[in-house]
Amino acid sequence: MKQLGILRDFFRANKWRYVIGILCLIFVDSMQLVTPKITGTIADLLQEGNLNNAVLLKYAGIIVGLAILTALGRYSWRIYVMGSARRIDYYLRNKLFVKLQSLSVGFFSKHKTGDLMAHSTNDIQAVRMAFGQGIMMITDSIFLSVMTIIIMSQTISWKLTLVALLPLPFLVFVSVFFGRQIHHRFRAVQESFSKLTDKTQESLSGIRVVKSFVQERPEIKSFEEHNMHNVDMNMKLVRIWGLFFPLIQFISALSFIAVIGYGGMLVVNSQISLGGFVAFISYLGLLTWPIMAIGWVINMIQRGTASLERLNAIFAEIPDVADHENTLPIEHIDGAVSIRSLSFTYPGANVPALQDINIELPKGKTLAIIGRTGSGKTTLINLLLRMHNPPADSMFVDGYDVNLLPLKTLREEIGYVPQENFLFSATIRENIGFAGTDYSDREIENAARIAQVYDNIVEFPDGFQTMVGERGVTLSGGQKQRISIARALIKNPKILILDDSLSAVDTQTEEAILKGLKSFNTGRTNIIVSHRISSIRNADEIIVLDGGKVVERGNHESLLDNRGLYHDLYQKQLLEEEIANVD
Repeated sequence: MKQLGILRDFFRANKWRYVIGILCLIFVDSMQLVTPKITGTIADLLQEGNLNNAVLLKYAGIIVGLAILTALGRYSWRIYVMGSARRIDYYLRNKLFVKLQSLSVGFFSKHKTGDLMAHSTNDIQAVRMAFGQGIMMITDSIFLSVMTIIIMSQTISWKLTLVALLPLPFLVFVSVFFGRQIHHRFRAVQESFSKLTDKTQESLSGIRVVKSFVQERPEIKSFEEHNMHNVDMNMKLVRIWGLFFPLIQFISALSFIAVIGYGGMLVVNSQISLGGFVAFISYLGLLTWPIMAIGWVINMIQRGTASLERLNAIFAEIPDVADHENTLPIEHIDGAVSIRSLSFTYPGANVPALQDINIELPKGKTLAIIGRTGSGKTTLINLLLRMHNPPADSMFVDGYDVNLLPLKTLREEIGYVPQENFLFSATIRENIGFAGTDYSDREIENAARIAQVYDNIVEFPDGFQTMVGERGVTLSGGQKQRISIARALIKNPKILILDDSLSAVDTQTEEAILKGLKSFNTGRTNIIVSHRISSIRNADEIIVLDGGKVVERGNHESLLDNRGLYHDLYQKQLLEEEIANVD
């Protein structure tokens, strides 16, 4: 029961569907057990000379009736057993998606997208097969085997039955041995498929980079290597599975040969009737399927178990970032931010990303953060958003430790435009209104105007209903940035964070956006992270980060007077602009 993991609740809710399905399956198997007896009776009547048309028609009618009942029973167990397996498919996919949505960003840094996709395809399919066809086969194997053996030994000959069962110990040994091998090899198959899926996803996502660097051949070669590894793992499984199935058939054939020889002697010696021997052969035929099905059952159960272990490992993951047990019942914030002696080191890192950061940002003020690449700017923003947990009592909003604020409240009240502007494969309108479904056309258009992207949008043939390609590939970098800004603005957030969000627009558009934001940001707390000094020169306070430390702070004029890092960055940018103007 422990291995079922996430499926425990499913089986509690659907146990009666399985019970009804298994009962229908047992009913079908019971109908199958009657037919050999009728065949044996007909053979005895024929031998005795008592078979006539009326008797033959009677038994034919009984067999037809049994076939109809069997058909109805088969339909019923398929609906309940196989239908429940499809419900497992639906249940697991939903649960897995919900679980992935709840996990922290750190989890996705350690697990590749392709591997996670394999979990939601291959692994879930294997679990469905185990609890669909696997349940059917194991019920068939147990019930048909036990009942067939009882009927053969009690109604025909226990000696002949014993002869037929002589190969059974070898069958058990083979099944157990091969079952373990199948389990290990199928797990390797699933892992190789995950790597292949991840390679495919990564190559297709980066197809433009691949083509621009003319790396099609190396990518194809790399894919072939992953594909061949997947084939090799599958072939290892196929080899042992291919040996397993014929071996089961061979053991079954030995049983059949022994029965033919010894049973023929019993008939000749009149120890059993010809009809009894015919019925026994028919029962042995029924017994052959359950014996062969043992191999299928073991294969499916082992595959399902291996996949369920992989899925349970994900479901057992505990999010690094979640609501604290002492979370405060706060639904709204005003936007005052305070950072006191904040130091932060990423898990597994040896060097702190941030050291002794102190910032006071009153409500309605604008803070600008600038620094070289890797200085800790985005890390500071991620801690405020609680993509990672900041140390206790180091980061506050409205005087409350952000660790004690509800995640939903914190993130709903913050409008965030990240460095990497991700757009969904949906319309422009849907991308701007991503934070909710009840935004009016006027609100959508107003956000687009402030972000200086409205004019671009209305020039498209479908306007705001224009479909955006995967990751916004049909738009320019500047258009994607401005749509991302509009998406943050429409939330009407208390805190607006722009993380290097104007890097892809020209200086004229940048100036227009900043002008539009000036009126929008009245009374709102703003944090602007940028490499461009032109984006931050009017901020109430500017802090300069270097090596995770605040090395300078002040306004634009005072920082220039200090002639420190800020002054150097400013001079370099002026020089770059002069060179660009000359060109």
